[in-house]
Order: sequence, then C-alpha cells, then structure tokens
Amino acid sequence: MTPDDWWRGAVLYQIYPRSFSDSNGDGVGDLPGIAARLGHVARLGVDGVWIAPFFPSPMKDFGYDVSDFRGVDPMFGTLDDFDRLIAEAHRLGLKVLIDQVWSHSSDRHPWFLESCADRQGPRADWYVWADSRPDGGPPNNWQSVFGGPAWSWDPRRRQYYLHHFLSSQPKLNLRHEGVVAALLDAAEFWLRRGVDGFRLDAVDFMLHDPALTDNPPRPPPGGVTPVKPFALQHHAHDLAHPDTTAVMGRLRALLDRWPGRAALAEVSSEPGAFGRCDHYSGGAGGRLHMAYTLGLTRRRFHAADLRATIAEIESHFTDGWLCWAFSNHDVERVASRWGDGSPEAAKLLMALLLCQRGSVCVYQGEELGLGEAEIPEDRLRDPYGIAFWPQFKGRDGCRTPMPWRATAPHAGFSTAEPWLPLPDEHRALAVDRQEADPNSTLHAWRRFLAWRKTRPALARGAATLVEAPGDVLAVARCLGDETILCLFNLGEGPAIVPVPKGGRPIDGHGFHWETDATGVRLPRWGAAFLSL
Repeated sequence: MTPDDWWRGAVLYQIYPRSFSDSNGDGVGDLPGIAARLGHVARLGVDGVWIAPFFPSPMKDFGYDVSDFRGVDPMFGTLDDFDRLIAEAHRLGLKVLIDQVWSHSSDRHPWFLESCADRQGPRADWYVWADSRPDGGPPNNWQSVFGGPAWSWDPRRRQYYLHHFLSSQPKLNLRHEGVVAALLDAAEFWLRRGVDGFRLDAVDFMLHDPALTDNPPRPPPGGVTPVKPFALQHHAHDLAHPDTTAVMGRLRALLDRWPGRAALAEVSSEPGAFGRCDHYSGGAGGRLHMAYTLGLTRRRFHAADLRATIAEIESHFTDGWLCWAFSNHDVERVASRWGDGSPEAAKLLMALLLCQRGSVCVYQGEELGLGEAEIPEDRLRDPYGIAFWPQFKGRDGCRTPMPWRATAPHAGFSTAEPWLPLPDEHRALAVDRQEADPNSTLHAWRRFLAWRKTRPALARGAATLVEAPGDVLAVARCLGDETILCLFNLGEGPAIVPVPKGGRPIDGHGFHWETDATGVRLPRWGAAFLSL
C-alpha cells in the first residue's frame, strides 16, 4: 500500500459542527471549537476527520442547504478559522475530509434566484424545471424524502422545480456542463486550502430519468400504510440513474491531480445499495475511492442478520471499497438501536465495527457510548422530525451537543444554552469523567484502535465468514501470513465457541475471555481474537 492509499482501512471521525464545541458562547458549535478539540480526536487513534457542512446557508436543513459552496457561514467562523483548523489537524497527523453537497443547493443560492428570474438566462437550466400537467398538477408522481410531492411551483417561471428533500433545496441539474464545472471549481477551492478529500452527500439523488417517468407503486408490507409516503414507490426513475458515475468520474479526475486525496460517497438505503457502493467506488477507472450506505443502519442486530449482511457485501464487492458506519448525524445512535446502553455493549459494538473489511466512520460521541437523546416536541429543530412527529422523531436525538466536562455548565460544550438540549444521562458519560476511568468506553476505543494499527489484516485483509454456534458472529480476517479469527457474542447470555485447531489467543485489545477444554467462553457482549 502506498501513502496515497491511506484511506484503505482508515478510521474517520465524523464531526457535526453545530454540536461539537462552541468557542464563542452562542450555543452553536463552530470551527475554532473543532480546532481546539482535535487533540481529543487524535488521541483516539483515528486517521482523519469528516466535517459536516459549515458553508453559508439559511439553515433550513442545518447546512445541507448551501447558499455558497466556497465560503464559511459566520455562525461557524471564517475562512481563516478553517485554515487554522486544517493546519492543526495536519499537525496532529489527521486527514480532513469535508462534505460536498452536489445534489441540490439552497433556494437562496444566487444560482437559483437567477434561474427563477429568467427562462432564457445563462443559468436558466442550472436546476431541474418542468411544466405542469394539463390539470396544473406536478410533472410526475415522485415523492420527496421529507414528505409530499418532490415538486414545487414557482410563480416567476410558472414551472415546477424538483426537490428530493425540502422545497428549499432545489435540485441542481448535473447534466448541465456549467453546473458541474462550477461545482468542480468549488471543490478545487477547498483542495487548494488543504483538504484531503470529500464526502459526497446523497449521491443516489444526483441524477434521475430525464424523461421524468412516473415511479411504479410499491405495495406497503402487510397492507399497512407507512408513516412516510416515500416508501410507497419503487424508486426506479427518480434516483440512482446510471449516468451518476459520469459525474463521479469528473470529480475523480480532479482528485487524481491532487495525490493522496480521496472521496467517500454516501449511498441511500434503497434496494441494491451494496451493489451501488461497489459500482460507485473502486479507487480506479473514473470512480470514487470509497462508499458507505445507510442500509447498514437498517439491519437487525442478530448474528444471523449480520452474517447475511456480510455475505451480501462479499457477494457484491469486486474492486469496490466499502466504508462501514453504525451511526451518523442522520440515524438513531447505535448504542440505543443495537445495544442496551451498557459500557459492555458499547465496547462490543466498537470491536464489531472496527473488525469489518473496509474503512470505518465513527460518529462523534460514539467513542463515549452515547445513546439517542429524547427531545421534547417543543425543542425539535429537525424539519424531518417535525413533519412526521410523533411516529418519527427525526434526527435531533443523535445531534445533541458533545459532553466534555460533566459538572460544567452545559457539560462544557458552551457557556450559553445550546441549540439542542444536552441530556443529563450524557453528562455522566462526559469526556473528563471517562478520562479518569481506565475501564471506560473512551479508553477502550483508544486501546482497540492502537491494537488495530498493529494488525494489518484488520485494516486491509480479506474477510471470510466462519461457522459459529448460536448468536456468535465469527469472521476471519486474512492478509499475507496473518489470519485473525474475530468472535463476537451478540446473544443475551454467555456462549461457548470451540477453538479451531492451532488457534492461539491474541492480547492487547482490551477484551478478556476464558478458555477450557470446551473452547472459548464468551460473556454476554464478549469478543475474542485468535491467531490461526
């Protein structure tokens, strides 16, 4: 592996700027706050950070509605603050990836305002416009992810515009050369400022059927109408168009001119996600370097289900490269979704994540074992949650501020009331409290990541499922002469796994188990690692 391939097997730490650390006392996290806390990230032993959007924005979708692709929103600081952040990260040996939101912009972006104003102007076709049906209805039946039709009427142009999410997030026309050139220029702006790569938001929504064909209906499972109408269609025409790879190829060509840079594609959880992850990634041939899918977060936490998931991944991936993630800013925290809230469960989930084939994204607070926060209805900020409350509570519960000091006002996140409430149960898991406890989840992450760096098979080796009894998941990771058997007890009680012939326990990872004549005896939430 060359230094330019640093991303293969890398562990990236996702930072959600609004909720990481507030340096100026306005209740919202910012870039100087991130820079001041990068030491915590570096001490974990990760390879880099992925920073969610900090660009100028009306904040209707909290930064994913960009009004300037080449700036910093004053809420988060300045370009000088960003440059200082990059310098500090690189001083600490951390790579920096930032979001690029190419599927859409804010409706306050000057491009959209110009596109609305004149059907014949130079930016008239920079967004996806269509005439109404004869009865005045939208051009087709496509649904927005956030609820309701994916089309909104603009009285200035007297046409509908497409939006896959909020109506304030109009769809960019990525078949227009001017649009792609402008986005590539913005990407190069950040490359010149020292970023090491990008995370591409919502790549499945970049391109669609230009004929705007209706999607076929999808009968609801069991005949029960789902909470979100988006689930009532087979998304055959509104997303994942084959031409998406051409756009990615343009970005890859740019990155290839900057050695050592890498890009990570976000793939939706729609059917076929693993196949698209392989197709979109691969590290060569005009595709991006890595891809991850929210589909992993939709799986049940049972050994049989995870075996099936790993088998599905291995059957789909050829030369592609998967990035694993159990949590991020869009989904319920894994400690609540799959664990029981205990430190033992958090440590097992950590080991399970870090032992899979591919790269890894860990979400801020995951290293503390934070669970999903309960947000009262009157404190909700997420438009997605507000639209579907109470059946779907949205994404605010995973976006609450980081707890740094247990007894400090607002747990050391800010001197002012934070933009989202910080729950008391998170105070008990604050960084300073876990720093003082050598058996904490935080120290477990540090130990395990340090050990992982000494075992190349875990970062870059092949993965093979191994038969194991009951609720034990067994995966062999192999690279050269090294083979490591990883055992994870996902059941509700202890488990016994026969020791393969020649299997020898490996130390240094922080997990403990017993062996006897019957085999490896794993406690609940236990893990074991054997050299074969």
